[in-house]
Amino acid sequence: MATKDTLTVTDNRTGKTYELAVKDGCIRTADLRQIKVDEKDFGLMGYDPAFLNTANCRSAITFIDGDKGILEYRGYPIEQLAEKSSFLEVAYLLLNGELPTKQEIDEFTYIITHHTYVHENIKSFMDGFRYDAHPMSMLASTVAALSSFYPDAKNIKDRTTRRIQMMRLIAKMPTIAAFSYRHSMGLPYVYPDNELSYVGNYLAMIRKIGTATYKPNPILERALDVLFILHADHEQNCSTTATRIVGSSQVDPYSAVTAGITALYGPLHGGANEAVLRMLREIGHVSRVPEFIKQVKSGEGEKKLMGFGHRVYKSYDPRAKVIKQQADKVFEVTGKNPLLDIATELERIALQDDYFVKRKLYPNVDFYSGLIYEAMGFPAEMFPVLFAIPRTVGWVAQWEEMVLDEEQKIARPRQVYTGHPRRDYAPMEKRTSGARP
Repeated sequence: MATKDTLTVTDNRTGKTYELAVKDGCIRTADLRQIKVDEKDFGLMGYDPAFLNTANCRSAITFIDGDKGILEYRGYPIEQLAEKSSFLEVAYLLLNGELPTKQEIDEFTYIITHHTYVHENIKSFMDGFRYDAHPMSMLASTVAALSSFYPDAKNIKDRTTRRIQMMRLIAKMPTIAAFSYRHSMGLPYVYPDNELSYVGNYLAMIRKIGTATYKPNPILERALDVLFILHADHEQNCSTTATRIVGSSQVDPYSAVTAGITALYGPLHGGANEAVLRMLREIGHVSRVPEFIKQVKSGEGEKKLMGFGHRVYKSYDPRAKVIKQQADKVFEVTGKNPLLDIATELERIALQDDYFVKRKLYPNVDFYSGLIYEAMGFPAEMFPVLFAIPRTVGWVAQWEEMVLDEEQKIARPRQVYTGHPRRDYAPMEKRTSGARP
């Protein structure tokens, strides 16, 4: 029997049969609209809270196979990039589709390096925040304000203008992030040093106190560079989807990326590694790990195993393997984080327990990253900021892809209305008190 790339659907309400085209393993949900009870019917819709099984775009940037634990940028395995590449080389790859030549990476690095400075008014803007403002809140607000400094950014259809804004965002994000940290610590701002690498410059702006120069430890610098590579993009996650949806209104990229930052601010996204540290501190000692595992399995006290499991990955997160290797190198410099033994024992037991194996709960990228950040001296409030700096590359790459996609329109999901049917206005004296939502 000959096969066709179609799906045959029979509507049991009417007995009618429809044939829907299948392409790339998808049907177009708009094709469901032809399935109606009668001509007055709006047509069938798909209902998919949280986009569990809905493709919102076509993308050539990042590929994930969650069942096999595969993550690739433009076809390159994340393990190879983390081992052999640099963050700026990976940034070039994500933006342009191919790894750069020597001349191309030199030119790209020069552009990024010489766009790291921010307008002096940015300092005045940041001074307006309270001393205890969260760095992520300051980052989001300041990035949003950049659109007022570059009014030409709204010309998103002009490639030259669009690319300049993308370079500015990648270059200035570490500077703004460092300024937010210095502000929260009550320290003077440190200007970028064009002699340092992308990551080294960020570390200098964070750490420099009372010295004219700062030379980051090469092991810590490389570890952070690898972490930046691992966090550069991750397909259509919450913050990337937010960037694309806001960007679909054809707003400037600063405003679109701000949407990504605020989505990343949430504890279910960028704050997950902080939750891992809280869990490890709550356990307190290696000897208490079995009891904690028992409580998680029984639901006693609503204990949760943080840093395990992922919406996409149903096997070991490939980024977690790389991070675990980097953790050992970092701890040789900083000294071992006292929570590491607890984390290692927790991982060992969980990976051998049928309860977690059957549920495909394996360590994800957040399980070890918080331990590294803490060992390097970053407070927990900076963890999502450290996530946002490299993810900016993914956001702008995804944003530009969306801008150039002729199929993309302004995002406007449908809803299933569950409220009152039509009713008439009642005068005050005839109203009764009722429940409010």
